[in-house]
Amino acid sequence: MRAILAGVAALALAATPSAAQEDTETPTVEQQIGAGGRPVGANWSRSPVIAQNGMAATAHPLASQIALDILKAGGSAVDAAIAANAALGLMEPTGNGIGGDLYAIIYDPKTDRLYGINGSGRSPKGQTLEQLLEKLDGADSLPPVGPLPITIPGTVDAWFTMHGKFGKLPMADNLAPTVRYAREGHPIAPVIGMYLERSLRAYTARQEAYPFEFDNARKVWFADGSAPEAGEMFRNPDLANTLEAIGTGGRDAFYDGALTEVMVDYLQEQGSAFTREDFADHSSDWVEPACAEYKDGYELCELPPNGQGFAALQMVNILKNVDLSQWERGSAEALHYMVEAKRLAYADVARFYADTDFAPFPEELLSEEYGRERFALIDPARAAPEFGPGEPKLEGPGDTTYLTVVDGDGMMVSLIQSNYRGMGGGLVAPGAGFMFQDRGELFSLDPAHPNAYEPGKRPFHTIIPAFVKKDGKPFMTLGLMGGGMQPQGHVQVLVNIVDYGMNLQEAGDAARFNHDGGRQPTEALEGPAADPLGTLYVEPGIPAETIEKLQAMGHKVEVVDNGIMFGGYQAIARNPETGVLTGATEMRKDGQASGY
Repeated sequence: MRAILAGVAALALAATPSAAQEDTETPTVEQQIGAGGRPVGANWSRSPVIAQNGMAATAHPLASQIALDILKAGGSAVDAAIAANAALGLMEPTGNGIGGDLYAIIYDPKTDRLYGINGSGRSPKGQTLEQLLEKLDGADSLPPVGPLPITIPGTVDAWFTMHGKFGKLPMADNLAPTVRYAREGHPIAPVIGMYLERSLRAYTARQEAYPFEFDNARKVWFADGSAPEAGEMFRNPDLANTLEAIGTGGRDAFYDGALTEVMVDYLQEQGSAFTREDFADHSSDWVEPACAEYKDGYELCELPPNGQGFAALQMVNILKNVDLSQWERGSAEALHYMVEAKRLAYADVARFYADTDFAPFPEELLSEEYGRERFALIDPARAAPEFGPGEPKLEGPGDTTYLTVVDGDGMMVSLIQSNYRGMGGGLVAPGAGFMFQDRGELFSLDPAHPNAYEPGKRPFHTIIPAFVKKDGKPFMTLGLMGGGMQPQGHVQVLVNIVDYGMNLQEAGDAARFNHDGGRQPTEALEGPAADPLGTLYVEPGIPAETIEKLQAMGHKVEVVDNGIMFGGYQAIARNPETGVLTGATEMRKDGQASGY
């Protein structure tokens, strides 16, 4: 196998330092000493987890254990995924919760097919764009906090929709472990503690620019004026009560019951246009995943818009036209082609991706011929100053958590869930114990844009679960949290496995890039992009020589060493012949892959 990456510590010293590194007088531990050795695999990684009867990979060890307990109690992979997701809403509130949305891809071995679920919420049906603009009072975009960016929370309905088709245990049983932890408490994990502290600072700063009600949120997470620290016991009895009511009262306990009245009354007091009818009428949609073959029999599968999953398929169709393995994984050539493929795909994302109930998706964007046409626009030696969208023919009408569970029968669940920016929009209904998402911030205010705000519409979405087939058979669940990082992260992991022979854990631990910028789905259709070239952020594991070459090619490159913007990876692969499961989790998070 080709050389992939040199030792992380040596490369970190060689790479251009970040501002944080330059300001550090005392060398960090990573600068004082490098990685240890391993008898097998890369020194900068660790072993994947291997088991046979069931497996879960989540962003918190306790959530992974809850998922395994549900499997051992006779639950399906869907039961276990719901249980783990509920736990993460309590234990990782910086990334998700029942105030947000959910998407999932489920492989059902009984029918031998993939099922996709879109559990995203919509805008108020009684509020027009003109009325919203009047509330914005001249602002050219939706704010990140307060009542205006809120959309209906879709997670709870998605739970019950999935459970109705694939669940085995009562929903009360699936939610019971989280109810218990919420009442009795759990210790805060290190990375989550850091994110809680960042969230408190961010909300405090935003209150000056966008005044909004934050006292309810403070009571839940920041009661003493500070964020809970790693190892500190945390309780959320309000969330325990909410989940218990949902477990016994079903979907309507959230969307058409006493809790609904509390939520709607509170939101209207804050200036929201939501009504009880908006909540009662909400429903999730079963959707059809689409797949694109990369090479060697590997197919990447994603869900259709309003999410951005198809951007990863567009990248696959572009990159299949070049053999990346001819260069080392950390080379400027390999990164240049992947970055330019991302920029090409995202130019189309910004122009065409939206709620397909309002704007048809051009299927031509997923054709191999279109991929070849877009690939031809890449200059092997230079970064293009700007890529515009293609001109397909229309045919007919950044925080998240990702988790995956596979059961002993071969059911595979790839699930992603988020409140969007940080913990959400800052608003918490009295006694509810969860924060409302601010996903509506991703609407465009240009009425000509496919992603323009309209009543009862789903905004453009960033969260995307993924699935990989091998030789036509189900092979791997895959997800990587983090806004616009997600499609490019999916592709980077796939390239690591297919072109460079990495195992499942190495494929996630290897240094990543995150290209940010270019045209955005929230911008107006006409006029220049705010940042056409964008910035290529890379981790310290990318060699200094590569960075210098990329800069000479015209890329704007910055090294970031804290891992935050590079996502949160989880994956499980299943051997179709033996049923043996291999799991991997993200070193940049607190997570754990566990099996039995």
